[in-house]
Amino acid sequence: MTEILLNTPLKETDIRRLKIGDVVFLKGSLMTSRDMGHLKIRQLLDNKENLPLDFNGSVILHAGPVVNMNRQGGYDLVVIGPTTSIRMEPYHRMVADLGVKGIIGKGGLGEDSLKDFAEYGQVYFQAAPGCAVLLAEGISEIKEVHWLELGVPEALWILEAQRFGPLVVGMDSHGKSIYQELREKAERKKEALYGC
Repeated sequence: MTEILLNTPLKETDIRRLKIGDVVFLKGSLMTSRDMGHLKIRQLLDNKENLPLDFNGSVILHAGPVVNMNRQGGYDLVVIGPTTSIRMEPYHRMVADLGVKGIIGKGGLGEDSLKDFAEYGQVYFQAAPGCAVLLAEGISEIKEVHWLELGVPEALWILEAQRFGPLVVGMDSHGKSIYQELREKAERKKEALYGC
């Protein structure tokens, strides 16, 4: 199996080459955002307020990291594992309009996101659940944190990755989804077994 190393910010040409099932590692900046982080972004945009950074070409990791405060007043990453992405589905168009090119999480996103991936040149990476320690080893530092008032898991963490992964392309920019294919296979198997 070929491993692909991509640098962030992601380029659409790189994303268009990816197919479901490809194994990818990421190098460069990643940001975390969960439910409250996405809501905060929406509120700032609705109020025509500035965002703390440029999202163009960025990768959002659906995760709430576990961190320790260090002696210098900064933070050290302990572990980071993916959270269920479907909860962020209501924000799919906002994320696409911001120029986000990659999303990392678990379980995939919905049909609307899959359509946006084709239109906007985006990709969904499946991170392995239960591998939070391994994934944390791919992060070299915490660069920034925003919105700590939301709580540590919900804050917007900016991370520097050296070799973050392995990640599997779960939804690509060609309208393909491993989650959709799995559902279809399960339905065919159910029909074959039970005739319904």
